[in-house]
Amino acid sequence: MSDNQNLLAEQRRALILDEVRRRGGVRVNELTRRLNVSDMTVRRDLDALARQGVVEKVHGGAVPVAPASSHEPGFEAKAGLEPGAKEAIARAAARLVTPGSAIALTGGTTTYALAHHLLDVPDLTVVTNSVRVADVFHSAARGASGREGAATVVLTGGVRTPSDSLVGPVADRAIGSLHFDLLFLGVHGISVEAGLSTPNLAEAETNRRFVRSARRVVVIADHTKWGTVGLSSFATLEDVDTLVTDAGIPEVLRAEIAEHLSDLVVAGEPGDSEPGTGTGEGPADN
Repeated sequence: MSDNQNLLAEQRRALILDEVRRRGGVRVNELTRRLNVSDMTVRRDLDALARQGVVEKVHGGAVPVAPASSHEPGFEAKAGLEPGAKEAIARAAARLVTPGSAIALTGGTTTYALAHHLLDVPDLTVVTNSVRVADVFHSAARGASGREGAATVVLTGGVRTPSDSLVGPVADRAIGSLHFDLLFLGVHGISVEAGLSTPNLAEAETNRRFVRSARRVVVIADHTKWGTVGLSSFATLEDVDTLVTDAGIPEVLRAEIAEHLSDLVVAGEPGDSEPGTGTGEGPADN
């Protein structure tokens, strides 16, 4: 990490977090030399990462926080994390949707952001297990009664999780009987070793059903999800056709992702304006 003076704050913090996780801890004076920034800038970055709950500040530096793999934050808690990144990802992901498609959106704050960008795409059939996502479309329909081309929304039944997703046997049966052109999948964590994971066992099974029912799987996840591992894995990276993430993801991780995925879209960078124009060769159908 040299000559990084002009990095955006989010990119710089992603590099710091990667260094903390890789080495098990960092010192402020090391980061100032590596990043070529001031001591105050590094301390502000560490303060921001500590507020996100991903590092713990110690005397002279920081160490990683290892959250319990079964801990599941509520929707409101997650909504306050990386809002700018999620909005950029949502805009980029919406460009992958064509009118008349049958799509699925899982629960999560990033899929919730995406739902708002799909309201003007005509004639969609939307299957979701997210109460929040369904509310976005239902509220829009009430506000424009009889609007031509409004989405048809199918909300699965099930047991409600802290993140306002519906999971369990009822949801699994409903999803398993359907087929989607495109699945947008929010994740708790993503890594090479564990793949896609969640702290909720029932949600893991529901997500497996989503993946099996989709012709094309698109994961939408900001850079902070990389390296996080939940209690239960439900898919490998090889099950994913496209990953849409944000510009905060470090180059070293991009190279690692490219080894496992054919299509990486980095929101807000050149190449995210058209489907299949990320760093890979374009998505392939399952």
